[in-house]
This record gives sequence, structure tokens and C-alpha cells, in this order.
Amino acid sequence: MRSQRPRGVWSAIGSVLGFLFFSVLAGGLVAVMIAPAVAGGSLVVSSSIGVFDSLPTYIEINAQAQQNRIFATKGGKPVQIATVYNQNRQEVTQDQVSQFALDAAVSGEDSRFYETGGIDVQGLVRAAVHNIATGTADEGASTITQQLVKNILIQQALTLPTPEARKAALHQAAGATPDRKLREMKLAIAMDKKYTKPEILLAYLNIAGFGGNTYGIQAAAEQFYNTDAKHLTVAQSASLIAIVQHPETRSLDDPANYVNNQTRRDYIITAMFTDGKITQAQRDEALATPVDKTTVTITEPRNGCSYALKYAKYFCDYIQKSVKDLTALGATPAERAENWQHGGYDVYTTLDYDLQTVAQQTSWALAPAKETKLKLGSSTVSVEVGTGRILVMAQNTQFDDTGQTSGRSVTSVNFSTDKAYGGSGGFQPGSTYKLFTLINWLQNGHGINESVDGSPRTVPQASFKDSCGGPWVGSYKFGNDEASEVGQFTVARATQKSINGAFVSMALELDLCDIANTARSLGVHRADGDPLKTNPSSVLGINEVAPISMSAAYAGIANSGTFCSPIAVDKIVGPGGVALPGQNANCHTAIDSDVADTAAYAMAGVVTGGTARKADPHDGTVHIAKTGTTDASNQTWIVGASRKVSTAVWVGNISGFVPLRSTLTNGAWGSDIRHDIWRTTMLAIDKKYKGGAFPPPATALLKGSGVTVPQLAGQKVETATAQLQVLGFTITVAGKTKSALPYGTVVRSTPAAGALASRGAAITVVTSDGSLNTMPNLVGLRFADAAAVLTSDGFLNVSEECVPLAKSGGAKDGTVVSSNPAASNSVTSADLIVLRVARSVCTPSTATPTPPTAPPAG
Repeated sequence: MRSQRPRGVWSAIGSVLGFLFFSVLAGGLVAVMIAPAVAGGSLVVSSSIGVFDSLPTYIEINAQAQQNRIFATKGGKPVQIATVYNQNRQEVTQDQVSQFALDAAVSGEDSRFYETGGIDVQGLVRAAVHNIATGTADEGASTITQQLVKNILIQQALTLPTPEARKAALHQAAGATPDRKLREMKLAIAMDKKYTKPEILLAYLNIAGFGGNTYGIQAAAEQFYNTDAKHLTVAQSASLIAIVQHPETRSLDDPANYVNNQTRRDYIITAMFTDGKITQAQRDEALATPVDKTTVTITEPRNGCSYALKYAKYFCDYIQKSVKDLTALGATPAERAENWQHGGYDVYTTLDYDLQTVAQQTSWALAPAKETKLKLGSSTVSVEVGTGRILVMAQNTQFDDTGQTSGRSVTSVNFSTDKAYGGSGGFQPGSTYKLFTLINWLQNGHGINESVDGSPRTVPQASFKDSCGGPWVGSYKFGNDEASEVGQFTVARATQKSINGAFVSMALELDLCDIANTARSLGVHRADGDPLKTNPSSVLGINEVAPISMSAAYAGIANSGTFCSPIAVDKIVGPGGVALPGQNANCHTAIDSDVADTAAYAMAGVVTGGTARKADPHDGTVHIAKTGTTDASNQTWIVGASRKVSTAVWVGNISGFVPLRSTLTNGAWGSDIRHDIWRTTMLAIDKKYKGGAFPPPATALLKGSGVTVPQLAGQKVETATAQLQVLGFTITVAGKTKSALPYGTVVRSTPAAGALASRGAAITVVTSDGSLNTMPNLVGLRFADAAAVLTSDGFLNVSEECVPLAKSGGAKDGTVVSSNPAASNSVTSADLIVLRVARSVCTPSTATPTPPTAPPAG
């Protein structure tokens, strides 16, 4: 660029004489330019002068709308996953722009830019003469400074909140009216006084529109030449500047515009040579360069999450919808949204792209969204324990919010999140929700070794306490996963095997409202924003929740009861490189550490020998987990954690009720897919985030407030009742059974003697009907004496079986060696009693038969 020349006489007119002279001059000239047919009317002139005097004199060059960039971490370094913007612009500094581009703008748009004071009075006169001569208003004599003013006002108009306000402001900024032109001129003069020429020129190149949604020289260079503004050639610079006045006919995005662009480009190149900004050789080379597909390299802008890196599109969308929560962007959600729309932010997220890749590939491979037997969906969310940082957010479908693609495998709905953050209403978590009953059980002083009734049954809903929504009416019928799951279970065993009946029994001793509050304390809420339901069936997981909520809740257990809300942004760099905070860890003590550690102890058994054993990575890392399957197996879950990372996997019907347990997908049962995804994902996680041992359970919460059930056998019901009442139990007599114990006395109890049961629990006893006798011990008695004893006890059917003396083990001849039934067994008076008697000589009728010899193997 040539050195800046002193401003000439026209600049003196514009700035030294200032507004006094120019008020008159501008009024008349603008009236001529805009309305030549009435230019001679004194009304137009005087009106324009009055408007000019009243116009504002202040305008600033502010940062314009730019791109936002979103980053993840890959291999320990930032990797850009998406570009999001309202306007495709990247503001650049003076040293980031080719000198050819700077010179092309001046030569092509305002050759006296360095000589004038914001407006070009000579140009105004020339344009006025032209417009009078032609009877048109097609010459406006706008300087670069005036064009900058116009563009700034247009951009300001676009930020207004309502369509009506935007329309009015756009008309004021760009309408063909004398008032608008006068305002533009006056602001241009003010701008020229406040800013240097290089500052004005750079601002112009950063704000100028290049067609469509492309703004600024950098974005244009990238889109049309796949290069940076700093590296633009003479020909490229001139072609880009050729666009700005008429992008609809000169933009390089359409080959039909190439001829028009080249015509204007060649004019600019020639002007650059005439102005002494390029050499003849540079001019000739540039003019010889065609404008065609050999020189234009279109790089389509990749705006939005549909164009994000393929493994991170749903997470990108989550970041977009989380802008309202990013306090670094503004004081209110509205201000944050406005600043984000204006752009210029680099957002460094928590996403671990290495782990995300594993999880996403695994989801696509094992839960194919194109499965035709059902509308299959899956989600995998991993949260760092102790921080809440979201490391993984994957699902089995393809993201597209542009409407350009469709099909059963395409959706913009994010299954991992709440409705407000991705459109999903959540899914029933099934037995993974039992965690909150387990925790509340421990919070109430119970222990995991206490026994509860795990049998399927029907109970009156009114028997549940619910201080939130009760009392409930009607009955609640529930079953277990397998018909064999009946009787008493310790809470630890019930957790391991996921026994529905046991958790219902636990809930009957708790408050359903407290269970819901326990879930809330760990961040669990309905995905649709409604309150958690607290009806009896809620114990078994009927509230629709998002995987991200369950992953964070289990991370709280792995963190010994300290819950951290999920966060997605580590840091932000704002416009101008200003460092801004991300989302700080938001953690609080949700439950007592003893409770959390004891619950984790119970859930460790789910992985090693329970319903999650198929998901066990067997990599040496200790994991806790809970599985969940809805009644029709249309939704399946596993949520679990190491001491470092928690992962929730949901696999189920996006819509419909196809049972996964009876559906094969890729050769695997649908109900097993969750295990395979969780195991594969956690294997990768465990390699990177080494999880250690969990703290031991609290000794007091193993037994809890449970009381050992006493031995009641042989006691009268009245005596047993009194003993149980002293211990805080109630008693239920369930009926009679055959027994040798005296009639009406207790035979057995449920829970059994020695088991831990909750104080206040009902102990069920069965009493004897007295129909059985106890077989006496007759060994050593002579046969006749033994038979007499049996006869006196009421046994009517006695026989002898001879045992050769040599095989009797040293018994005396004629004495009883053993009996069948054996001593102490219960028998009725009609049962056959066989006495085996040692004899020196056995007759065929009394001898012990010899078993046949087995044939040789072969």
C-alpha cells in the first residue's frame, strides 16, 4: 500500500468547515441524488437540512457476529468438533489480511478513501450530476466508510427482538430515502474523526457480505478459495471485492455468475494497477487468470451440529441447548443466547473424543437403528465421578436437524438428555430405580442383611405410606422375573438378584415420598419436567428419566454420597481471546457416606454374581451396577460405575412395545445388547481412568436395626407371640402342617430362626397338626424289645431285615443295627418301620439282598 496521503480540499470541506457548510451542501446534493425530479423544490432542501442537523453523530466499530467453535479432547489435546454461527464470519486483524485484498477494496470501492473525511464530496457532486442527467438515483457515491456505517446499522437491526422492530430498523439502515442517506453521511464523518483509515478499512472487510450467510474476507476466502485471507492473490482479492456490491449476480457460489464476476474483477485489477498498488506483471498475471472451476475452490460452510464430527453430533446439540446455562456468556438466559448468536466463542467441552469414539462405534454396531423388527434406540452416557464432567454421550441413530436426510435411523432427538435439552421424554428405568429404595432403606437404619418377603403377591395400595401423594386406593399386584423367586431374601441378595417382591416389602416399611426425595437428592427427575410419581409402582421404576440423570446419580454413590451435577464445558475463550470460565463442578453431599458405601457394597454383587454379570469387564477394576428391565422388556438398562466413571446404557423401543428378550438383533438377544455396550465402553474407560477399590460397608448397616428371629419350634403359639412382641415383631399364624411336635405348637417360622428381620416386621409361623411321631433310636436293642417299643408308641407296621453278623459292624446277634426311617425322623403310625437286625444265620426271607454286579464298562 502507498503511504497515506494528506487529505485534500474535499476532506477540508468535509471536516474543517464541518457541519455548518455541509448541512446546506449535503441537503441539496442528497435531494438531487435521491429525488432528482423534485430537486429544485425548496421544501426538499430545507427539510433535508433540518433532518441532517438533528441526526446522531456517534457510531462505534464493534465486533461483528462471528463463528462459535466447539472443542472436545482427543489424545489429550483439543480437537474442534463443530462450528456454529448465525453469520459465517471470522474477524481477522490487519496482519491476517493480504495487502492485495486491502488494496483491492480501496481501488474497487473508494479510490479516494485515504483523501476524504468519511464522505467524498467530489463523488457526491459527480453522482448528483449523473442522477440529474439520467433522471435516476442509481449512483450513491458511498465511500468505504459510509458502506461500513450502513453495514453496522444493518447488523444492529438484525439483533432487534421482534420482526417489526427489525423491519423498521432495516428500512432506516438501508432504505432509499434522503433521511437515511443524510444519517449515513453524518455518521461516516463522525467515524472518520474517531478511527484511523486502517481501522475503518479492516472493519469494512470484516463486516462486508459476500453472498448468502458469508460475511467478512476470511470466511469468503475459505468458502471460495479454500485459503486464508492472508494468502489471497491479486486475482482472488479482486474477485472477492467484486462480489460485495452485487452478490446476487457476482457470487462465486454459482458458475452462472463467473462472467459477471470476472468483468468486475478485471476492472478492479486494472484500477489497482492505475493506483500504483500492483506492478504491470502482477496485473497481467491476474488478468490472465480465469474465473472458472479451475480457480474457484468451493468449500461449503459446515455450520451446525449436523456438520459436526460424526461421533459428536448429539453432544454438539447438547452444548447448543446448554447455552442458556453458561453464565460466562451473560447474566440472563436471554443475554447468553444473544451473545452466542453474535458469536466469537471457543467452547472447550468435557467430551473425551477417544472414549466417545468407542461408545459411538459400539452403539452403531450392536444396536443398529435400521433394525426392522422394532424401532430400536440406545444411549450411552458416562460421567466423571467427583466432577460431573460428561465424558461420553452416544446413541445409535444418526443426527440431522436440517431435514435433508430421513429414515428410521435419523433423528435430531437426543435420547441421553431431558426434553429441554434434546427433545426426549425419557424412558422407564425399571429396576435401576430400586437404588433409591435401597438407599432410603439404609437411611432409615435398616441393614442389607435383613430379610424381607420377596414373594410375588397383591397388596392393598393403602398399606403404603406416601406423605407426598397418598393415600392410594385399590390393590397393587406385582410379580418377579422368575417363578422360582419366592420366600425370604436378604436385602443384599434381593439387590443382587433384583427381586421385585423384596423391594416392595422394603417400601412398605418406608415412605414413598422419602424414596422420591432420595432420588431427587441425587439429581434424578423426570425427563419431561413433571414431578416424580410416588405411587407404589414407582418403586420398580415407572418414572421416565434420562440416561444422563441416572449416570450422574450412580456417580454420586461411587463418590461416597457426594453428588455432582452433570457439566459439559471446561472453559470458554470469548471474542478477542478473553478467557472465560466454563461450568465449575457443582457438588453437594446428597446422602451419608456410610449409606452410599453400603449401597455400593450391595451393588458390587450385582456385577460379580447378579443380573449384571454379563456386563462385567473382568479387567481387574471393581464396579457397582444395577440392571433394569420393564415389564414387557421393551426398555432395558444397566447403570454402573467404577470409582472414577459412571456409565448408563439404555437400549429399548423408541416407540412401541416389542419385547427385547424375545427379539434377536445381529445374532444377540435384544436384552443382552445393553450388557455388551456397557462392558465394551467400560473396558475403554477403565484403561484411561483407573478405578480403585470402593470403601467398605458400614458395619452398623450390615445388620442395621434388624433383630434376630428366635427359635420358636416346639413353643405354643401364645408363648411364641409373647416372645416376638418383646422383640418388636408381630406374628401371623399361617396354618398347620404335619409334624411330630405336639399339636398346635410352632413348627417353623418365616423368616427362619437366626435370620435378621426388621423391627416391627410380621413373623409368619406354621403350627403342628400332631399327625406325626418321632422315630425312636432303637439301635442296640434286641428285636423283640425294639418291636415292643414301637408297638407301645402306636406303630402298627413293623418288619425285620436280616443283616449277616459278619457285616453288622460288631453288633451282637439279634440286636438292631439301624432302622428305616432313621431315628428322629417324623413318621405316621401307618408307616412301615423296617428294623435291620444282626443275625448269625439269615434265612432267605430275612437276608439283606445282594445288589447285582454292574456290567463292565464298554
